Amino acid sequence: MKKILPDLIAILAFILISFAYFFPADIENRILFQHDMAAGAGAGQEAKEYYEQTGERTRWTNSIFGGMPTYQIAPSYDSAKPLQWVQKAYQLFLPNYVCLTFILMLGFYILLRAFGIPVWLAGLGGIMWAFSSYFFILISAGHIWKFITLAYVPPTLAGIVLAYRGKLLAGGIVTAIFIALQVTSNHVQMSYYFLFVILFFVGAYFESAWRNKTLPQFFKASAVLVVAALIGVAANLSNLYHTYTYSKETMRGKSELVQTGDAAKQTSSGLDRDYITNWSYGIGETWTLLVPNFKGGSSSAPLSQSETAMEKANPMYSSLYNSFPQYFGDQPWTAGPVYVGAFVLFLFVLGCFTVKGPLKWALVGATFFSIVLAWGKNFMPLTDFFIDYVPMYNKFRAVSSILVVAEFTIPLLAIFALKRILEEPGVWKENKRAFGISLALTAGVALLLVVAPGSLSSGFVPAQEAQMLQNAVDGKMIPASELSGILANLGEMRGALVSADALRSFIIICIGCALLWFYMAGKLRQSLTIAGITVLCLADMWTVNKRYLHDDQFVPRSIQTETFNKTPTDELILQDKSLDYRVLNFAAATFDENNTAYWHKSVGGYHAAKLRRYQEMIDHHIKPEMQAAYGAVAAAGGEMDSVDAAKFRVLNMLNTKYFIFPSGKQGQTVPVLNPYAYGNAWFVDKVQYVDNANQEIEALNSILPTETAVVDARFKDVLKGATAGYQDSLSTIRLTSYEPNRLVYETENAKDGIAVFSEIYYPDGWQVTIDGKPAKIARADYILRTMYVPAGKHTIEMRFDPTSLHVTEGIAYGALALLVIGVIAIVLIAQKRMRTTLQ
Repeated sequence: MKKILPDLIAILAFILISFAYFFPADIENRILFQHDMAAGAGAGQEAKEYYEQTGERTRWTNSIFGGMPTYQIAPSYDSAKPLQWVQKAYQLFLPNYVCLTFILMLGFYILLRAFGIPVWLAGLGGIMWAFSSYFFILISAGHIWKFITLAYVPPTLAGIVLAYRGKLLAGGIVTAIFIALQVTSNHVQMSYYFLFVILFFVGAYFESAWRNKTLPQFFKASAVLVVAALIGVAANLSNLYHTYTYSKETMRGKSELVQTGDAAKQTSSGLDRDYITNWSYGIGETWTLLVPNFKGGSSSAPLSQSETAMEKANPMYSSLYNSFPQYFGDQPWTAGPVYVGAFVLFLFVLGCFTVKGPLKWALVGATFFSIVLAWGKNFMPLTDFFIDYVPMYNKFRAVSSILVVAEFTIPLLAIFALKRILEEPGVWKENKRAFGISLALTAGVALLLVVAPGSLSSGFVPAQEAQMLQNAVDGKMIPASELSGILANLGEMRGALVSADALRSFIIICIGCALLWFYMAGKLRQSLTIAGITVLCLADMWTVNKRYLHDDQFVPRSIQTETFNKTPTDELILQDKSLDYRVLNFAAATFDENNTAYWHKSVGGYHAAKLRRYQEMIDHHIKPEMQAAYGAVAAAGGEMDSVDAAKFRVLNMLNTKYFIFPSGKQGQTVPVLNPYAYGNAWFVDKVQYVDNANQEIEALNSILPTETAVVDARFKDVLKGATAGYQDSLSTIRLTSYEPNRLVYETENAKDGIAVFSEIYYPDGWQVTIDGKPAKIARADYILRTMYVPAGKHTIEMRFDPTSLHVTEGIAYGALALLVIGVIAIVLIAQKRMRTTLQ
């Protein structure tokens, strides 16, 4: 107990710090209202209701984008339940938000202890890592699973460190458990980025083994880690496999459309090049690691909210400053900067000179690698190389996110540097030049920005803002004679933001260096030095984080549910008891909200991984038809009898039975019944086969979907070569039973026919039968399902039940069993050692 007491005190400190940051919201049960979380609740409502009613999970929902798998909406698998319990236990069952910062500090602490770092230094390291600004911005934005994935990265690396330090069983089990928890958290992009860090680590240990002639031990540890990784991955195989197969059909997969004129923007597979790099960190913006307001801060904060900026405001233009954000960097929008702490960065730079060994170079290399890749479109030669040649890199957007690697490596090397300074007082005399260079690159740069805030920046007014002001001048909203004055005052205000924060960073570094000087001069004990640096770093990073995540953002829990309050329009539409139809909301951002999906099956929706073909249908047909339909219905005063339905044939084939229009009164809407919707399914008279995706999507400009089905030639055999003459005016097909993952139709047709279903086609998982006998479905009209139906009366059943789900679940349970066996082995070995010690 005496041996582990300091560790317990450190863990208790993490708990208290976490409670303190979120006080009083944590004890008042208030929550953050977050767009992404609200959107997730809306998208998952149909699946949630189905589970509550049946006790079964549906892997398909029709609530957004006409229909899609729930693999990335509600990725719940029975095999994940044990890991979810482990996750809660690791979080010590702490309340929401409190548990987040706690596991972030705890994970880094575990890593540092695996390196043999003393308790109090490890505790300081946990604070340095956890209070980097990006993590609190993630909480504010609602990117909780990204946050949790990142929290499990350091303990995963701790397992790797333990294995390479000779503790094979413990290292393997720790690695397997935290890889399993990482994957369960379901943010593949963050795990992918840290694969590069793992490669840097392994490279450092390989070099060390080569130099020390211990390669057999290195390969033995590597083999253990490979097995551990496979077990951790296998425990999540259901999630991983279905995410992988699903990704190929989403915007992350390769488009079948051949783009003309934009070939340079296309990747061999994956996202569009511009989409990948849209959020790229500016090269100069990298100085936010040292000075958080180097580019002004947040896009959501107007200049008028900054006292520092408004002190420089010209009263003549004060009415403008509510329209200009404090942020003036290269990104289209940002919730805040990546700031790692001024003194932390100083220690990192110092560590580049004073820390020895291959691991130092691994951390320096990973930091540089992360920063340069985060520049994205601002450094396209490297970005193009990674997009084109590095596997999976083109599957992820927002390349600025890779700065999380630098946020990890910087405090890690900083702690290594601090450890050497505290344990080897002679380092000061041996490395005076290194101290000087480190001061110049951090405190010196900060001081330069105090005096000349624009010296490292390309300007304080981005080109788009200057153009906006010029347009205002051209539109005679601003006198031309005032334009130069406004631009100059904007620059002065933003310069004040930079200068004030630079002075703050300069002072923090000076205080930190003073603490080190007092220690090396023998005037301050080591424990007090560590305590002082801990307080300094925590105060520094805490106050910056409070800019982006503060108590005023927390609201009563009831607000979250009020988001989905049923409106009179919803009430009217829900009176329609038809089994299945879709709703198109013109009164909201159709493809950026899921409130509609909470109550209805929506044509629109919000999700970062929608099916690629549906997105292409949105771009080519749905958006243009929305404009046409809105104009036609508005011109007809809502009287649908006089509207030309040919203007929105794709919306009709999606069975869009209701439009929601703004009523003209604030916040109020009206429903409009669309009598032209084609219904759940229909027989066609003709099948038009095409050779490629371009022909398929373009054919929808001319065909009438109720008469002709456009089908890729690869499905010709599935439809038994049918081409024409199969429609009978007396033929009927109707939906008789609806569940999100099970549809039943009754058909009656005098001749063999081709039926088209107003349901989104997905190539894997749908099991189809005719009168209980297996049948096949094909794709028609780019996104819908179609099938050959023999003459007579039949019952068609479509059930979404992927065979792969049952296979992967079995493997996952096997991997979990191996983890349990490993944990039991560690416990038994520990007990044996304890008995031996007592004897």
